[in-house]
Amino acid sequence: MTSKAPTFTQPLQSVVALEGSAATFEAHISGFPVPEVSWYRDGQVISTATLPGVQISFSDGRAKLVIPAVTADISGRYTLQATNGSGQATSTAELLVTAETAPPNFSQRLQSMTTRQGSQVRLDVRVTGIPTPVVKFYRDGAEIQSSPDFQILHEGDLYSLIIAEAYPEDSGTYSVNATNNVGRATSTAELLIQGKN
Repeated sequence: MTSKAPTFTQPLQSVVALEGSAATFEAHISGFPVPEVSWYRDGQVISTATLPGVQISFSDGRAKLVIPAVTADISGRYTLQATNGSGQATSTAELLVTAETAPPNFSQRLQSMTTRQGSQVRLDVRVTGIPTPVVKFYRDGAEIQSSPDFQILHEGDLYSLIIAEAYPEDSGTYSVNATNNVGRATSTAELLIQGKN
């Protein structure tokens, strides 16, 4: 297998966390040989010595940093660096620790749509909340896991479900649940895929 420099297939996303709660940074990385990863806060290497209680893991291309209980003094810029013999890549995001809370709120809700078989379908929502909400997509009540056919993307407050090639059996009621420790919000829409006549 030819060597390939690291790339971020899903970069870090900024996190707003409530003081005393957990904060998680996660990114997906590809590259061969498997890259080495290092984490930094405001340019300083992160370890259990510099950030007590921090949990760092990297397996199957998924890099994760969990801070079990955040405090205001660890707000800042968090950077993940991935390196192998072919090159390196970095991704940076902000951690904002706050004492304020806000329940999840949809600034853009799901929209019902009708489209033809074989089209690509994109369902978008925009969600805000403090702490950053956990957002999940469902079809007819069953949670959708991200896959090549049903890709879930997250960028800032925008969450998207992309169906690469829609078929009539993908029709149904789609919903998005956004949850944090102060509330929950749901948005629902109908998707109708028409077969080729």
